[in-house]
Amino acid sequence: MARTPSNMLPLGTKAPDFKLLDTVTDERVSLADVKGEHGTVVMFICNHCPFVIHVNQEIVRLANDYRAQGFGFVAISSNDVINYPQDSPENMRKVAEKNHYTFPYLYDETQEVAKQYDAACTPDFYLFDAELQLIYRGQLDDSRPGNGIPVNGRDLRQALDAVLRNATVSKNQKPSIGCNIKWKTEKP
Repeated sequence: MARTPSNMLPLGTKAPDFKLLDTVTDERVSLADVKGEHGTVVMFICNHCPFVIHVNQEIVRLANDYRAQGFGFVAISSNDVINYPQDSPENMRKVAEKNHYTFPYLYDETQEVAKQYDAACTPDFYLFDAELQLIYRGQLDDSRPGNGIPVNGRDLRQALDAVLRNATVSKNQKPSIGCNIKWKTEKP
């Protein structure tokens, strides 16, 4: 299993806008639609990556815990579905329903949104403040498949808690590690 780290988009970056298909509702969803009062979490995930499967339950718990406190959540899959059909929108819907996602699971068909966010792996997490400025990016926590560390969302939870306390989010942030985004290959 490949281990690709986050690119670590510069802190302070304004959240790139998007309007993508929600694979559960078949509606187009924009950044404004998911923006939270206190902040917004944008997650790049996919269906088949063992790193995402490893943290899926915690992602749902975390979203449920913090949506009620004024944070917006959205998940985006940007993988090439021609070469990775398990990541198709139809399968995304099944994964969202099976895992009880309470946030939109959007399909980035052109991969432009992933490029704008400089996303590199799944899972890749971004926390933007109320003004949509990037204040956290990187890992959910130190847990990885097979390393024996419990999945608890510690790193992202600490950032979310800092926002709720009106404290500064620590700049000591670790990149996420996961499967690389499956980029489309250009035909010559």
